[in-house]
Amino acid sequence: MRKKIAAGNWKMNLDLTQAQTLISELTQMINDEYSGSAEVVLAPPFPFLYPAHHLLKNHSRFHLAAQNIYTKESGAYTGECSAQMIQSVGASHCIIGHSERRQYFGESHDQLLAKIRLCLRFGIYPIYCVGETLSARESGKTFEVIQQQTEQVLFLLTEDEVRKIIVAYEPVWAIGTGKTATPQQAQEVHAFIRRIISEKYGASVADETSILYGGSVTASSAPELFSQPDIDGGLVGGASLKSREFAEIVKALP
Repeated sequence: MRKKIAAGNWKMNLDLTQAQTLISELTQMINDEYSGSAEVVLAPPFPFLYPAHHLLKNHSRFHLAAQNIYTKESGAYTGECSAQMIQSVGASHCIIGHSERRQYFGESHDQLLAKIRLCLRFGIYPIYCVGETLSARESGKTFEVIQQQTEQVLFLLTEDEVRKIIVAYEPVWAIGTGKTATPQQAQEVHAFIRRIISEKYGASVADETSILYGGSVTASSAPELFSQPDIDGGLVGGASLKSREFAEIVKALP
């Protein structure tokens, strides 16, 4: 049975004191109020990974993710962090291919594939992001874009490797634009992703793959989104910076 996951991507926000306060509030709220089986993954900025690990290490429901790694295992790459580095400070997951990395840093499919393979080499679960822009959505190319992003990265991995991947669908057009994807629109794309994984690797792999929704999830939208059959949780941005809001999103999962 595939895992239900609520992942919080903090992006480039907070200072250390604020991050520690947020973690303390979240762990208390979720431990006190939530009895479901979902996992909670927090993705703070790099400087906060090690202190976050110490705050979370006694909370088995919680896991730590990095927001990115570099494509090389080590070397003279000033300013970058490797898979081994994030693993050594307690990260068990890593976000790969977020739309902001694709848009602002021009990350290619070859780079994303290299990052996923490095994550897997060091026992880190990649959260691989796919999603279409507004122009692609309006021109009817949603499924074409998703298929390309899946075929050129995930489909170059083995079946055993794909079983360790979490997929996140983030409609870029619904992030910070005021536009929103309906639960039905989100479900349609999630079902498409699961179907093409099934066609490539078989139904058992597809059924085990957690597919998260990453389009501006809020406490009010989460219950209906998470009730869709192919939506296994959320990759949450801004709402994950508010302890009460994010706790309510977690509580929307079974």
